[in-house]
Amino acid sequence: MRMEGHRSALTLLAIRAAWFVLALVAAWYCVYRFQGPSPLETNLLALLPATEADPVAEKAVDRLANALGDRTVFLISSRNADHAKAAAKRYGAALRESGAFASVTAELPPFDVAQIAALYAPYRFGLLTRDDRDALANATNGAQALSDALMQRIYNPVHGPLATQLADDPFGWLEHWLSDLPLATSGLELEDNLLVAHRGDMTSVLVVTTLHGSAYESRTQRAVLSAAAQAHADMKTAWPDTTVARAGAVFYAQAARSASEREVHLIGVVSACGIALLMLWVFRSPRLLLLGFLSTALGIVCALAFTMLVFGKLHLLTLVFGASLIGEAVDYSIQYFVVYLGAQREWDARKGARSVRPALSVALATSLLGYAILAWVPFPALKQIACFAMAGIGVAFASVMSLLPALLVKGPTAARRRLFAHSATLLARWRGAIGGKRAWLLAAVLVAIALPGWLRLASDDDIHLLIQRDPVLVAQENEVRAAVGVEDTAQSFVVRGGSEQAVLERAKALGERLDALTGDQSVDGWRSVTQFVPSARTQAQARALIAQHVFADPAALRATLSRAGFRDDIADAWMASFGHAHAEPLSVGRWLAAPWSQPFRHLWLGPYDAAGQRGYAAIVMPRRVTPKNEPALIEAARAIEGVTFVDKAASVSKLFGAYRVDSGMWLGGALVLVLALLILRYGPRGGMATTLPVLLAVGGTLAAFGYARVPFNLFNCLALMLVLGVGANYAVFLREGCLRSDADLGAVWAGVLLSAATTLLSFGLLGMSAMPALKSFGATLALGILVAVLLAPMSMPPERRNHA
Repeated sequence: MRMEGHRSALTLLAIRAAWFVLALVAAWYCVYRFQGPSPLETNLLALLPATEADPVAEKAVDRLANALGDRTVFLISSRNADHAKAAAKRYGAALRESGAFASVTAELPPFDVAQIAALYAPYRFGLLTRDDRDALANATNGAQALSDALMQRIYNPVHGPLATQLADDPFGWLEHWLSDLPLATSGLELEDNLLVAHRGDMTSVLVVTTLHGSAYESRTQRAVLSAAAQAHADMKTAWPDTTVARAGAVFYAQAARSASEREVHLIGVVSACGIALLMLWVFRSPRLLLLGFLSTALGIVCALAFTMLVFGKLHLLTLVFGASLIGEAVDYSIQYFVVYLGAQREWDARKGARSVRPALSVALATSLLGYAILAWVPFPALKQIACFAMAGIGVAFASVMSLLPALLVKGPTAARRRLFAHSATLLARWRGAIGGKRAWLLAAVLVAIALPGWLRLASDDDIHLLIQRDPVLVAQENEVRAAVGVEDTAQSFVVRGGSEQAVLERAKALGERLDALTGDQSVDGWRSVTQFVPSARTQAQARALIAQHVFADPAALRATLSRAGFRDDIADAWMASFGHAHAEPLSVGRWLAAPWSQPFRHLWLGPYDAAGQRGYAAIVMPRRVTPKNEPALIEAARAIEGVTFVDKAASVSKLFGAYRVDSGMWLGGALVLVLALLILRYGPRGGMATTLPVLLAVGGTLAAFGYARVPFNLFNCLALMLVLGVGANYAVFLREGCLRSDADLGAVWAGVLLSAATTLLSFGLLGMSAMPALKSFGATLALGILVAVLLAPMSMPPERRNHA
C-alpha cells in the first residue's frame, strides 16, 4: 500500500510538472513574440480571401493597396489663406523633426521638368497626340497644314511648364505630347511651392508623408500618432483658426487596433468577472474558481502560442474572439466540479474524471466539429479563429482530464445540497412540461411557429459586414478627397498579355473604349502605363505618319521652315535628326528607370507566372466608378481579350453570398454527423432525442431573424455551426447524467445552467462588438445557445437507466 501510494504521489507530481512546463513554454513563446515586432495583424485586407480566379488580379489588388499603404496625407485648412500656408509649413516641419516619417513634403523641392522632356526627346518622332495624329492624317493640303501649325507654334505666347525648344520641336508635337501626360491628377494648384486647393472661402494645403515601416506595425502607429498630435498642438497654438484632416492606412489600422483592444479588455474582464461571480455563487469555493480559471487560462495561452506558431500573425478578430472563448473553455471544468460536489461517497479524483469523460468527450467532439467547418472556409481570419478555438478547448479538455484530478485530490468539505435540490425540482418540472412524449408535440408546434419566420428570411452579403471603418476617419478622408478632387474608387482593370507590347496595345484599346463612354457611363478619365509609354506599334505608326506627311518632300519641308524664319543650319539639324532618332521605340523599362515615374509605377505589374501561364500585366485605373457606369465597364473588359475588371468589394460580397448558401449544406451535413455520433452513443431513439434540442435551436434562431427582418449573412450561418457544436453539449450533459447511476441530476442541471450562463456571458458580449462580423456572430450564438439550453431536458430518457 505504501509503495502504491508513493507511486501515485510520483504520478501526480509528474502530471503537475508536465503541465507546468507546457504552461511555461507557451507563456514564454507568447511573451517572446510580443516583445519583438508586434504579431498583431491590423490590416483589414488580411481578413479577405483571394476572390479572383486570376491570381494576377489579386496581385493587382495587393499592388494598389501597398502603393497607398505607406503614405499619409494631412490637409491643413483655414479661411485665411496666409494662415493655412504658414500652418502647413509649421506642421510639415514638426512632422519632419519628429523622425516618425521617412519623408515629409509640405513645400515642394525644386524639380527640373526638363528631366521629363529628356526621356521623351530621343523618341519624339514616335510620339503623337490623338489630335496631332488626326491633323496630319486628315489634312487635305499637307504643306499648308504644316505651315499653319508652325505659325501657331511660333506666335502662340502661351507655353506650359513642359515647353520644348522651338529648334528641337518646331511643330510642337513633343510639347503637345508632354502636355497630355497625366501628371496632374487633382484639383490642386502650385502656390508658393505648396499644393493648395481653394473651395469657396476655404484654403487647404496638402502635406504628404511616407512611413518608415508598415502602416500595420504598432510601433509605426504610435510614432505617427504621437508626431501628428504634437504637430497639431503646435499649429493650433499659433493659428487657432486652422483645422487638420488626415487620411492614410496607418490611421485606420490604429483605430482598428484601439477598438479591438478595448473590446478584448471589455469582453475579457466583464466575462471573467461575471463567470467568477457565477461560479462562486454556485460552488461557494474560491479553490474551485481558481482551478476552473487555471484550466481556461491554460487553454487560452496555449491557443495563443499555437496560433502564432502556425500563422505567424494574430489577427485582431481572433484576439477579440479569443477573449470570448473563456465561457466555453470553462464548461469542461464546471462539469467536473459538479461531479466533485455531487460525490456522495469518498472522493476519488481519477474515478471522477472517468465518470465525466464520456460526456466531455462527446461535447468536445461536437464543438470540434463546429470549429472544423470554420477551418474549411477560405477566410484567413476564420481559419485563425478555428485554429485558436480548437487548440484552446482541446487543451482545456485535456487539463480537466489530467491536471484537475492531480490538483483536486481531497474531497469537498461541503456540498451544495440545497442548491442542487432546488435545481432538481426545477428540472423535474421543466422536464415534465417539455420532455417525454410532449417533446415531439412541442417540436411540431415550434416548427409551425417558425415556418413564417423562415419564409421572411432575407440575406445581406455586403463586405461592410466584415469591415467597419471609423466614421471620424472616413469623414476626414472624404474632406481630403473633396479638396484634392480625387474620387474614392477601389475598382480597376487588369490587362494581361504574352508580351509587354501586347499589354500596351490592349490597354490602349481599353482606354479608347473608356473615352467613348458618355453621360452617366463616363469615367471622367483613366490612368495607365500606355499614356506614358505607347506601344511599339503605335510609335511606329506615328513615325510612319510623320515620314509620309512631313518628310516625304524634303524640299517643301525646308521651304516651309525657311519661310517661318528658321536658319538653314537649324532646319538642316532638325531634318537630319529624324533619320538619326532612335530606331528602337521607347520601352516600359526606360520609363520605369526615370526617377519621376515613381508615383505611377504601381500601374505596371510586370511579368507574372501563375497557374502555368506566363506573361505581363498592367493596371488601368478609371477615375470614377458608379453603379450606373459599372455595367458598361464590365462589358468593356469582356470585349477585349486579356482584360479583367477587378472590384474587390463586389468579389468578396459575391463570395459571401456563395458561402452563405454553401454553409446551409455544411450545417445540414454537420447535423447529420452529430446525429450519427449521438446515435452511436445513445442508440437511434436516444440519439434523435439528444439532437432535437439543438436542431430546434438552429431553426428557432433562423425564424427569429426572419420575424425581426434582420438580414442573414455568412457570419450568422457560421455562428449556427457553433450553436450546433456548443448547444448540443447541454443535451449531452443531461443525457450522460441520466446514464450514471450515482449522478445527482440536480447537480448536473445546475452545471448545465452554469455552463450556458458562462457561454452566454462571453459570446453574448460579442453582440456588443463594433465589428459587424463579430456582432452578427455573437447575437446568433447567444440566441441559439439560449434556446438550446432551455430545450435540453427534451434529451432525457423517460426514466433513468444505467446504460444506453
